[in-house]
This record gives sequence, C-alpha cells and structure tokens, in this order.
Amino acid sequence: MITIGNKKIKLQIWDTAGQESFRSITRSYYRGTAGALLVYDITRRETFNHLYAWLEDARQHSSPHMVIMLIGNKSDMEHRRVVQKEEGEAFAREHGMVFMETSAKTSANVEEAFLNTAKAIYRKIQLGELDISNEGNGIRIGSKQPAIIPGGSSLRPGLQGSGDRSGCC
Repeated sequence: MITIGNKKIKLQIWDTAGQESFRSITRSYYRGTAGALLVYDITRRETFNHLYAWLEDARQHSSPHMVIMLIGNKSDMEHRRVVQKEEGEAFAREHGMVFMETSAKTSANVEEAFLNTAKAIYRKIQLGELDISNEGNGIRIGSKQPAIIPGGSSLRPGLQGSGDRSGCC
C-alpha cells in the first residue's frame, strides 16, 4: 500500500521474467494493466536491443494509455556498463516513456521506480486519460482487488533491500 496525495493505493506487481521463452505467457499479463516497467541490463547490450520487441508487445496487448517506464538495471556495475545512460534516456524520450536507472542488488532507485510509475498512472487518472470505470485499464476503485502494475515484487514504502541478494537481471 502506498499513498499518493491523500489517496491510499494498493499495487499488484508481476515479474514476467523477460526471457524470450516466456514471451507468449508474458503477453497475457499486459491485458488489464495500468503500468509496466520494461527493464534492461546496462551490462548486456542484447537486453537493450530487445526493448523494441518488448515495447511493441506491451503496446499491442494493453491499453493505449498504459504508463510504461524504462529501467536500466545494475547501476551498481558501472565498471561493466555497455549501454550508456544517454542511450536509455533517448530510447525513453523517443517512445514516450519515463526513464530511470536502478540497482536491484543495492535497491538504489527501485522503490522510486514503482512510486514514479504509480504517480504517473495517478496523474493520467486525474487528467481523465485513464477511465477508472473501465477495469480493462487496470484500475479497480474501492475493491479488495488491487490495480495491476507488472514489474517486480511486492512494494512496501520504506522497504530496504538486504544488499546481499544475487540480483535478478
């Protein structure tokens, strides 16, 4: 549960693995979502190169108003970086996405990525760009069912990573 403004918002977060072998399954996750985080590994160029296909899938199988955030992960591994931050920023700008770099290992910017995505969704609701009466947009008002934002694990404000995990991507 997070709070944006004076509203309590419950997020449901799915980690779809992002591997080609799960691609057909992943497509079903996009239906009925309000937001998505597309994550690439800054130390592996091929993960960045695959963003075009993942973004096309996300846009083809979701609401046209879905918020999509681009995440460059493993910011703690600057010494092994092969995808420059400017490349991620340019890709996000070109495709109308928000961009951040994170580290799943150190938890740097991880919570902020989810919060910023939720805030962008909330802004779209306030501007009337997301119809809250249509559950196909991934928003459920006053229900025990949370809104859906695929991307990772459960989010709890103030959550700090242990730092001793092996990371994910």
